[in-house]
Order: sequence, then structure tokens, then C-alpha cells
Amino acid sequence: MSTNNVRPADMERITTPALAQKFIQEQVEELKAQIGDKKVLLALSGGVDSSVVAALLIKAVGQQLVAVHVNHGLLRKGEPEQVVRVFRDQLKANLVYVDAVDRFLDKLAGVADPEQKRKIIGAEFIRVFEEEARKLSGISFLAQGTIYPDILESGPVKSHHNVGGLPEDLQFELVEPVKFLFKDEVRMVGKELGLPDSMVFRQPFPGPGLGVRCTGAITRDRLEALRESDAILREEFEKNGLAGKVWQYFTIVPDYKSTGVKNDKRSWDWPVIIRAVNTRDAMTATVEEIPYALLHHITQRIVTEVPGVNRVLYDLTPKPTGTIEWE
Repeated sequence: MSTNNVRPADMERITTPALAQKFIQEQVEELKAQIGDKKVLLALSGGVDSSVVAALLIKAVGQQLVAVHVNHGLLRKGEPEQVVRVFRDQLKANLVYVDAVDRFLDKLAGVADPEQKRKIIGAEFIRVFEEEARKLSGISFLAQGTIYPDILESGPVKSHHNVGGLPEDLQFELVEPVKFLFKDEVRMVGKELGLPDSMVFRQPFPGPGLGVRCTGAITRDRLEALRESDAILREEFEKNGLAGKVWQYFTIVPDYKSTGVKNDKRSWDWPVIIRAVNTRDAMTATVEEIPYALLHHITQRIVTEVPGVNRVLYDLTPKPTGTIEWE
């Protein structure tokens, strides 16, 4: 695997399934040649990039891949279960599942500053990954889901889910099979590798996960309200043909309450804020116009089905002046 971080000038853009298959065949041969009979370690977040890398490695070296999935409690509803179902059950991967939910949420208790939350999540993820890596023997390689925009924007190592900055006893040779691909190419390769559409076309998701959408100090009950409301929004967008039309859509549950009426009684509960935007480069974004009838239906479902919520708001702010995420 080349250590040069400049995409080869003669590299063909992957625009068809046939070209994706050609790329897969070439990478499988390269991975076999690079890894040989040794073991390779991967932090598998369940995102598009790490999932495609995992599928490539399974095809190339099978059980020589050790994929570590850390559930930090900040993933969307059903995502940890999907990682286990796809990689352990269907692809028969050598998957290590780490339930670190309590560990992360205990560390985040009472922390309201967004940047501090990010640092805690990133640092704790590295620590958990290091602990799991030290339990393993015979690891010679570290696989990463670095893609070409990562190199262009910030160098070859992605932070948080793709692990850089490991200590000396955990220094491995890097394996980066998709580092010259753009996101649309990665998705096409994932599709040809047989990964489910829900994983391949997963919308952008911040490294700290729901931690930046549960604004302020994270509490378990508010985090659960966020997870459930987000699941309702995603389900309704899927059913109503908006999933492929809107670039990114999610809910936010801020750290404040308002007066409402539920079950003929006064309530003191959280609002849920819906955000749905379209963008080409994430530098600017426009707000998607959602049919009013659908917004009413989503609102009714959220206030009825999600405990602790009595209002639903729709964020109409483009970027600029608002950012896409709230924190």
C-alpha cells in the first residue's frame, strides 16, 4: 500500500458497479500481499468508511481481522445491534463488542461545555480501544477508514473512531484501503460488497454521536428521548420518500423544559427540535421544506410516544447563520 497521500493522477473515478468490483478485486489482492498471515485490528464504528474497510478486509483475510465495536451509548437507535447483526452474524467477522455505555455516560455526567464533551468522548474511546488492543496478541496492522477528503482537510489520520495517537506499545503498520476514495465512491464499493443500504447510505453522523445533539450536560433520560424521537423522524422520512431527498435530518433535545399539558395535566417537559438540511459541501446549507401534514404527524407521534417531551419545534435556520449541528 502506497505511503504517498496524493491520489494517483491516473486513478479512475469509481462511477459504476463494474469499476467498484474492479477496485474491490485490486484491493483484496493488495491487502493479502500486505497483511500475509498476520492479524489486523480495526475500530469499527458502524459508519460508512469503517464498515466498508471491514467488509474489504473480511473478503481479503477473513478471521485475521479483529474488528472492535465500542458502544459508547451515543449511537442512534438500533445501530450497535446492526453492527453485530451484519458483521458477526452475516459476514462471520471476528468481532469484539464492547459495552462501554455506563463508562462513557458516567464520565460525561455534569459536563455541559460542548468542546469538553467532545474531548471526553474522544479520549475515552481511545482508552477503551487501547484496553481491548492489549488483550489481543499477534496484531501487526491497524486498519483505518481514512478517505481522501480526510487527507485533504486534516492529514491522513481521522480522529475519534479511526484511531491515531496510540502509545508506543500499540504502534502498528497502517492499512488504509479506501484512502484515495471520495465518499460517493466508498458508498458504491460498500454496495458491491453487499453491505445493507441502511449502512452504506447512512447519513453523516458526528464523531461524538448523539452527545452533540443532547445539548448541555447529558442525562440518560434526555438521551433516551433524543434517541427515540430521532428514530421516529427517520422512520417517517423513510416512509414518506424524504430519506433519499434530504442530506441530513435529526432531532435535538436541549437542556431546558417548558410548561405543557399532557393527559389533562400540566407538564414540565423537554422540547424536541427537528433539523433537516440539504448541502453540497457542508459549508452552506438550506432548510428542507417538509409538508405541513407530515410535520403534524411527526409531532403527534413524538409527543405521544416519547416520555418527557411536550413540544416539537422545526429549525428553519440555514447555514449561515446557523451551523448544521447545534453544538
